[in-house]
Amino acid sequence: MCSSSQTFWPRILIRGEKLMPCVLLTLLGMTLMESAQGQHMSDDPCSVQILVPGLKGEPGEKGEKGVPGRPGRLGPQGEMGHPGMKGHKGNMGHYGKMGPSGVKGIKGDMGDPGPRGLNGDPGVPCECTPLRKMIGEMDILVAQLSNELKFIKNALPSPAAVAGIKETDSKVYLLVKEEKRYADAEVYCQGRGGHLAMPKDSGSNRAIAGYITEAGLSRVYIGINDIDREGHFTYVDRSPMSTFSKWREGEPNNAYEDEDCAELLAAGDWTDVSCQPTMYFVCEFDKDSV
Repeated sequence: MCSSSQTFWPRILIRGEKLMPCVLLTLLGMTLMESAQGQHMSDDPCSVQILVPGLKGEPGEKGEKGVPGRPGRLGPQGEMGHPGMKGHKGNMGHYGKMGPSGVKGIKGDMGDPGPRGLNGDPGVPCECTPLRKMIGEMDILVAQLSNELKFIKNALPSPAAVAGIKETDSKVYLLVKEEKRYADAEVYCQGRGGHLAMPKDSGSNRAIAGYITEAGLSRVYIGINDIDREGHFTYVDRSPMSTFSKWREGEPNNAYEDEDCAELLAAGDWTDVSCQPTMYFVCEFDKDSV
């Protein structure tokens, strides 16, 4: 037994590779010993046992795979790599479906005349003078009809807008059933190579009046006005009215001081009217230019 006056130093066996845990255990043992002496424990104070860690054990089995961690921060952009070599050209693909036909193009210019052909075989002798005369007359008629057809195509806006054509020895008249103001009507006629109708004698005046009556109309604009000088009426081609007039009694009267244009009535009389209302009109063309 140890006496109470003796200081007890427990023997500590150090097993392991690290010294620090053993020093801690020594201090712990000394503390326990002093506590036991102070309380006059009945147990033998010399038999204090201190446990020290043993040798390192064998590595255990590999544990299961853990849960994936959070994504890390986006790293800096790397340097651009060198361009690769161009690949070989692939095989030609299948032809696609044929698309729809395009819009018809504009007719091209006429080509140069071709070389003259060989002379034909001589014809059979015959009495052809009457036949040639008839063919000549037919050629003249065809030429006239072709010119008239060309004129109609150029002059007419549409078949529904025209009530036929009236002719005299020197003029062709076109009745346009499309209401326009006086100035617009004159522009229309000029655009087709003529003017508003200008009756300069009784024969042309009767022809135009009969034209109006046949069309079931009562009045039309004609090419007479005093727009440039009040009270001094002239034709739209600026020629003076010195040989013929057909004013109705009391006309022109410049009613409301706004009647600078003229109209032809179905009865053949003229009256002055305003130039602003829209009305049907008659165009006049020189027969030589048709």
